[in-house]
Amino acid sequence: MNDPSTEIAEIRRLYLEIVKRSLTGALAEDNDSVLGGVRWKGNPSRIKRLANAVAGFADRFDVEIAIKRPYDAERREAGLDWPSRAESMIGLRRMTNIEECIRAVITDEVEGDLIETGVWRGGATIYMKANLRAWNDTTRTLWVADSFEGLPPPDATRYPADTGDRNHELGGLAVGAQQVRHNFDRYGLLDDRVRFLVGWFKDTLPTAPIESLAVMRLDGDMYESTIQALDSLYPKLSPGGFCIIDDYGSHSSQAGKAVRDYRRDHGIDDEIVDIDGSGAFWRRS
Repeated sequence: MNDPSTEIAEIRRLYLEIVKRSLTGALAEDNDSVLGGVRWKGNPSRIKRLANAVAGFADRFDVEIAIKRPYDAERREAGLDWPSRAESMIGLRRMTNIEECIRAVITDEVEGDLIETGVWRGGATIYMKANLRAWNDTTRTLWVADSFEGLPPPDATRYPADTGDRNHELGGLAVGAQQVRHNFDRYGLLDDRVRFLVGWFKDTLPTAPIESLAVMRLDGDMYESTIQALDSLYPKLSPGGFCIIDDYGSHSSQAGKAVRDYRRDHGIDDEIVDIDGSGAFWRRS
C-alpha cells in the first residue's frame, strides 16, 4: 500500500515544477524576440527605435512581429535571458530558491508573511502563492509591492551608486497592477490573502500594515529601491526567515552595494549564499 504522505509530496513536487516552468517560459521554450516587446521598449538603439515604430503600426491591425530564436536551456536556468511572453525573467534556479525558502519556513514554523518588492509581471509572487497553496498554508499574506510604472529616475544626489542608471527608460519594465492581478487569476491563485502595495517604495513600504515576514524578496535593481526596502522590511523579518536579493550579483554596484552597506551598518554577519551569480540570499539567525 502506497504511503499517502509520499504521494502528496510527489503531487506537490509535480505541481510546483509545472508552475515554475510555465512562469519562466521554460515549459513553452519561449525565446521569441517580439518587435516592440519587452526587449525593445526604451532601447536607445536607432534600429530598435525604428523597429518599435513598425511594431506600433502592426499593432493597430492586431499583428505581432516576432523574431524566432533558439531556446537556450542553460541561460533560462540561470535567468540570463529575457522571455518575451513569460511572467518571470528570473530563471529556474532563482525560482527553485523561492521554493526551498518557503518549504523551510513552513516546516520550521517560522512566523510571518511573504513579500516581493519589484514584481514585473508577477511571476515570482505567483510562484510564492503557488507554494503556499501547495502546502495548504492559508494563514500567511502575500504582499505584492511595485510602482507598476517601472523604476524611478536615479536620485544621484541621495544615492550616488545609481548615477547614470537608465532602467526608468525601459518601457518593458512597466506592467500595470491590473495585468499582474490578471496573471494571478489565470493561475487560479488570486484571493484575499494576496495584497497589493501600489506606489514607490519610499511611499508604500514604511506604512505597510505588515507585522512580520518569513520571506522577503527584493528585486529593485537600484541602490535606492533596495535600501528603501531593507530599511522598512528587514526589522520585520523573523529569526529563521529569509532575505533574498534578486540583483545582488548582477547589479553589484547598486543593489549589491545597498545590501553590503545595510549589513555593515546593522552588524549583520549571516552568510550570504549565491544562487546563480545574479541572485543571493541569507537566513536571519
